[in-house]
Amino acid sequence: MEVTVRSAKENDVEQLAGLMGELGYPATKEEMQKRFSKINAALSYHTFVAVVDDSVVGMIGMMESHHYERNDDYIRIVAFVVASAYRNHGVGRKLLEKTESLARKKGIHKLVLNSGNRDERNESHRFYERSGFEGKATGFYKMLDSVDSQNE
Repeated sequence: MEVTVRSAKENDVEQLAGLMGELGYPATKEEMQKRFSKINAALSYHTFVAVVDDSVVGMIGMMESHHYERNDDYIRIVAFVVASAYRNHGVGRKLLEKTESLARKKGIHKLVLNSGNRDERNESHRFYERSGFEGKATGFYKMLDSVDSQNE
């Protein structure tokens, strides 16, 4: 199986929506189109896709970030998924290698990612650890009321 990794394009949106569903975040083609248009226009964001036989079978989305407390920059991986039929075939490794290559070209020496603490993520966590990542943080989330609901 030959895997090619390249930058995502507008015509990948439908397959990206399918991959978001596999990640646990179902999206319609229209929703993904809206998201991808914003992401693709932002210079600090990058999206790579893994392609096998003209089908997008994996993706990794990231953003370049800056520290307040340190002088170095980092890349935060914000979405990373491989279609279930293509897992354990080196697709995720190739996506990470492309990301690491981009980081090195930009003089960035750290990758960061968050992953949910759900049982279905355990295999992913083992992959991250085998790939050199280490668990070092706990994430916290707070949902804010929308502006419309505050004005009622």
